[in-house]
Amino acid sequence: MKIVTADQMRDLERRSADQNVTVEMLMENAGLAVAQQAQELEPQLHGFPILVLVGPGNNGGDGLVAARHLDEWGARVEVYLCAPRKSGDKPFVDAEESSIPIFEARKDDGLRNLRRLLSSCELVIDAVLGTGASRPLEGAMKRALELVMEEKSRRPHLPVLALDVPSGLNADTGAVDPACPVADITVTLGYPKVGLFMFPGAAHVGRLVTVDIGIPPDLAEDVSTELLTDDWVRARLPARPLDAHKGTFGAVLVVAGSINYIGAAGLAASAAARVGAGLVTLAAPRSLVPIIAARVAEITYLPLPEAEPGVVDAAASHDVLARLADYKVLLMGCGLGQHPATVEFVNRTLDALPDDCPQRLVLDADALNSLARTPRWWTRVKPPAVLTPHPGEMARLSGATPAEVQSDRLQLARQAASQWKKTLVLKGAYTIVAGPRRETLLSPFANPALASAGSGDVLSGAIAGMMAQGLEPLDAATCGVYVHALAGEMLRAEMGDAGVLAGDLLPVLPRAIKRLKERHAAPRHSEEMPPHH
Repeated sequence: MKIVTADQMRDLERRSADQNVTVEMLMENAGLAVAQQAQELEPQLHGFPILVLVGPGNNGGDGLVAARHLDEWGARVEVYLCAPRKSGDKPFVDAEESSIPIFEARKDDGLRNLRRLLSSCELVIDAVLGTGASRPLEGAMKRALELVMEEKSRRPHLPVLALDVPSGLNADTGAVDPACPVADITVTLGYPKVGLFMFPGAAHVGRLVTVDIGIPPDLAEDVSTELLTDDWVRARLPARPLDAHKGTFGAVLVVAGSINYIGAAGLAASAAARVGAGLVTLAAPRSLVPIIAARVAEITYLPLPEAEPGVVDAAASHDVLARLADYKVLLMGCGLGQHPATVEFVNRTLDALPDDCPQRLVLDADALNSLARTPRWWTRVKPPAVLTPHPGEMARLSGATPAEVQSDRLQLARQAASQWKKTLVLKGAYTIVAGPRRETLLSPFANPALASAGSGDVLSGAIAGMMAQGLEPLDAATCGVYVHALAGEMLRAEMGDAGVLAGDLLPVLPRAIKRLKERHAAPRHSEEMPPHH
């Protein structure tokens, strides 16, 4: 599913008109779709009190169309105009002719009518401002939205349905006005907007539903940003032929672990095996191998020489390179640490890889931290590679601050992947996967249950395991990200969002793959996203 900016959405609407899909038709479709979503919230609409807050533009017009349909279906609908509509405005005229009670902020001294309407309604539809909003909220619109949230603080179960985006949320950046309401459900029109997946705005979205409003699908083919869905990932999961043997599914060499991060090595290696790699070998400091092997019996081991107990020595580069030909993927970095000898080991290993190296790379954590010390570090990473930084590591790699990374995650990831000619996985809520040709994909999941140490090691292992089975770097990264996140969703449904450990993900990874393969009907992520948190 495509994700669009505000400008892209306006362009799609303009080009739809060129194909005889007029603004009026889009508005009618949008209002009907919003009304249908409201009806899903309350199937017994007869006499059900609904307040529709209406602004001055097309978003308000969509709200007026929704109000008309809900009124026709028997709801007790009242409309509150937060700003005047243009003379002869068709949605407004139609609402008037339907005898829907309409109140205007400019005639409402002290907003007393609005307070009364809010106190008696059971659903608020926010149709004040849409994707075109760029200025701070002010005047009656600001005060009206503040009153909505004051009423919701008194009645927490009062649902708020936002039309397209919650009013005051920047559709491109996710920035929010102080008066932006926190919606329970956001019904976004045509395509999801980028800002709905960027914080702080994402915390205002609630459950996200995308509805078709009649934009010809071919018009969005040139949009390069996509939301990952079950269907997208299922179509790219590695095949598992009946006559397979372990060599069919590739071999992964995982270089990981140090005295302070013993668990990271086992998590990464186990994850690669759990997503289906045929053989996984863990190359770890010699003294740690017996400790890890006592917990992970299914992988093989390459003990590495140590600079001191539990620390990889620079000379270990020779051992890794001597065995590399036996493997399809090299995953390096999880829990390696930043001892000077280990940094030198990472540099020696990467520098020794030839330009035509047949192996694929996944670089995480301390491999990235080691690289970031060198100017133009990306010129040293020769084979096709997937980089998996969290925001702090991304800041070190790019020279930005962590705050700058988080303020414009999508654009920064896209630009960096293009400049570095690598596949980049920028971890976090709504993880971003960006390719070297500016392809950009977003995970639809934001899950606090995954905010625990070691979860990133599992993700890196999952990506390496997918790549070992023959997926190209971008597909391996996206499939690994999605399966990892889906496993997290399954655990949250079972255990809640606190106390899930990284190791809990490991046995759920194959179950998540199984679930994806068994979903033949249209998945919920094609139209409905998980609740934003």
